[in-house]
Amino acid sequence: MTEAAPARSAKQRKQDTLARLEQDVDVWVATADPESGAPYMMPLSFLWHDGALIVSTRESNPVARNLVATGKAHLAIGQTRDVVHIEGAAELIADGDLTPELGDAFAERTGFDPRGIKGPYVYFRIRPLRVQAWREANELAGRDLMRDGTWLLAD
Repeated sequence: MTEAAPARSAKQRKQDTLARLEQDVDVWVATADPESGAPYMMPLSFLWHDGALIVSTRESNPVARNLVATGKAHLAIGQTRDVVHIEGAAELIADGDLTPELGDAFAERTGFDPRGIKGPYVYFRIRPLRVQAWREANELAGRDLMRDGTWLLAD
């Protein structure tokens, strides 16, 4: 068994997390049915934009239905030994509120343009409320980087 690297500082974890949000393209999105509590999880492409993740999926997808019904999501970016975990508040981006610029930015970043696919597809803005990041057990104690939508460390 290899020895874990020293724990990163909170500042370094925040920098690494912001870099992941800017550079990564895919996120696991977990939701729950509001009536049965049945969980549902799937990977979606995302764009980090103005402090929120923009995702898109078919309107009929269980994730879309659950996000509309509850406004809550759990997100995971990365691997088990380098994970960013986000609890977020989701809002449907109404038909007229998806600007061409935002749609273009999403398509360019993700390589996927739902606007041109027979659908219907919907977009969501997921604002982080709690963000955690850790690599190994030695980072678990300081894994909280954001609570109640506020970063715990200033830039």
